[in-house]
Parts: sequence; structure tokens; C-alpha cells
Amino acid sequence: MTLIACLSLLTLLPFIALAQRGGAGFGGRGRPPAPPSTEPFEAHDFNGIWWRTGGTREFNTEKGGEPELTPEGKKRFEANKPGYGPRAVPPALGNDPLGDCNPDGLARILLFNRPVEFIQQPNRLIQFFQYHRVLREIWMDGRKLPEQPDIARWYGYSVGHWEGDTLVVDSTGFDDRQWLDNLGYPYSDQMRLQERYRRTDHDTIEMRITVTDPKIYVKPWTSQTKHWKLLKNPSEYSAPEWNGLIEELCAPVDEVDQFNRRIRNPAGGVIEK
Repeated sequence: MTLIACLSLLTLLPFIALAQRGGAGFGGRGRPPAPPSTEPFEAHDFNGIWWRTGGTREFNTEKGGEPELTPEGKKRFEANKPGYGPRAVPPALGNDPLGDCNPDGLARILLFNRPVEFIQQPNRLIQFFQYHRVLREIWMDGRKLPEQPDIARWYGYSVGHWEGDTLVVDSTGFDDRQWLDNLGYPYSDQMRLQERYRRTDHDTIEMRITVTDPKIYVKPWTSQTKHWKLLKNPSEYSAPEWNGLIEELCAPVDEVDQFNRRIRNPAGGVIEK
């Protein structure tokens, strides 16, 4: 792992701690979840800022267990060295693509415990992720996914449609240099990813993800149910004078500065006051 990888871990520690506590105002370990909201809501209206909470930051399944990998899948999985989970290695020995400030990829950013804004327009749904300031388009105009995408994308090509009160999003055309989750599960350029969203009450959206990748997995793999909670007053999360998402980027120049102030300078006897 490069210097940036170690530096990224340093700057992410406060945010990891926040995510493990369950986030601002959403309970967390040791506290019961909030009761379902009784406020009226429109099932097809996802507009607003939502915080991904409930469930883990790993893909996982409802009943646990590991997916069955193909020979190619096993090869790639064993080559991935995460800094988290049962196969964790020291950061300096790992190779997590996030450690070098690479894009998260669609699956990982969906699993990350960070706010995302849903913006619904007549022909598309936009997801604006706070982490890395990622803007994703889900086309709702009836177009089909490209059969042979000319350019692989970190976040793929996405189209959506409604099945009753469930938003179904299908995506393909992925760049396979990222991982599926923090545990190092891989995917290939053949992956098709489907998300199913349903607004269960005024304050909650539930989501499940299914990965179909015959090159890596013997059969489709469906995640445990993840939940998004509505941020009714985003200023309580960001800042009193600012109502919206904050900027949260992995910037190499910031990582080097963190390393100098926290490690290199103290090691050389330079103590900042």
C-alpha cells in the first residue's frame, strides 16, 4: 500500500467512528432504533437528504454466509488484501483501492454510511453522494442499458423504473478495478447490479442490492436490507449556518499534510502548538 493509503486511513478514522456509532441522531449501538414515523408520505417521492444507516458497510446477506465464488472469483478474492474484517492485514500490506483515493465504485458508495441527496426530475433521478462528492444519474426515460459499453465506468450506466411502490435500478458497464465492499469481494466487467428501493414510512427508505456476475460468483448474490433515514434538518448534521451536504473528499494534498503533522514532524522533533 502506498503512502497515500496510510494517510487516508488517518483522516478517515473520525468518520469511521461516527459511522460505527450510527451517525447523528440515528441511535447506534446500545440504543434502540427510532419507532416508525406516522407522518403521511408519498411512496414515489424520494426527494431529500438521506443518511445510509442500519445494516453494515459490507455487502452481507440476511442470513449471513459467504457467496460461492468461481475459480476466477477465488483468485481475485485471495489477491485482495483488505484492512478490515476477518482477512484484515496491516494497512501498509494491504491493497484496498480506496487507500489511494480511487473512486469508490457504485456498490461501495451505496454501502457507505454517509448522506446522499435524492433529486427527482421528470426523466431521471439524481443521487448526490456526500462522500467524494459523486453525482450519479439514474435514467427513468425508458432507455435501455448499453449492451456493449464503449467506456467502462466506476459507477456504471444506470436505468430505473417503478414496480408498484418499489424503485428498481439496473446498472452495468463497470470498471472492475474497485471492490464490492470493505471485505475485498471482487467483481468483473460482466457484473450487473440491481438496487430495489422502497419508502416504508415518511423517514425511511429500505434498499437491497443483487449482484449478478457469472465470471466471479456462481449465482446471484443479494445483500441484507440496508436503510436510509431522512435528514429532516441537515443543518444539525453539517453546520448551523449551512443546510446541506458538506464537502468530504479524499485529496492527496490533504493526506500528505496530515501525515506531516501527525507522524513525520513529531518523529523529527518538530512539535506544532
